Amino acid sequence: MDDTRKALVLFSGGQDSTVCLAWALQRFSQVETIGFSYGQRHAVELTCRQKVIAELRAQFPKWGKRLGEDHMLDLALLGQISETALTAQREIEMNEDGLPNTFVPGRNLLFLTFAGTVAYRRGLNALVGGMCETDFSGYPDCRDNTLKALQVAISLGLDTPMTIETPLMWFDKAQTWSLTERLGGEALIDLVAEHTHTCYVGDRSRRHEWGYGCGLCPACDLRRAGYNAWVHS
Repeated sequence: MDDTRKALVLFSGGQDSTVCLAWALQRFSQVETIGFSYGQRHAVELTCRQKVIAELRAQFPKWGKRLGEDHMLDLALLGQISETALTAQREIEMNEDGLPNTFVPGRNLLFLTFAGTVAYRRGLNALVGGMCETDFSGYPDCRDNTLKALQVAISLGLDTPMTIETPLMWFDKAQTWSLTERLGGEALIDLVAEHTHTCYVGDRSRRHEWGYGCGLCPACDLRRAGYNAWVHS
């Protein structure tokens, strides 16, 4: 630990947010987690996140001492106003604007705003998210400039410094797997592969080397490619 700040990690139960949680537990004096139920098609991640938290506490007791309360917010309204392949049973495809139809407009903007509100109430001063501009689907609310602007807005709106930390921003998925190994060794690699969920369609019927998923959606493609690149690096 080299940072006395207290952090709130946006934790979905997926690969990236789990690595970010481990990163935060290695760094901050106190860590809490927050998740969002927004009518996501892959709602199985909400079950996985509880298992991941339990496994982190059991397998990494030093981290477990710093891991505090978990918060879950109901943002069902977001799913109601979003006609996307991530919130409805639609085929995943590219839109005319060049973005995949898995893009949920405003999702990260809302997530971070609500997270900032909870952090303010809990006396936490850092928000940690798995947003990435290297290996991503082009989502504009994952971009570094967006998050820097949001950090300023949240800090001004709360009249208190609130830092948004994005440890994976410039990592590709191979580097994310490598960071996982550096943080927690083979135990954390196994935990991520076995217990986290990334697949957009919510498929946990098929276990691959890199974890569970349909193996066909964009999220599975990125996770598989990153794992293979890391293994053969």
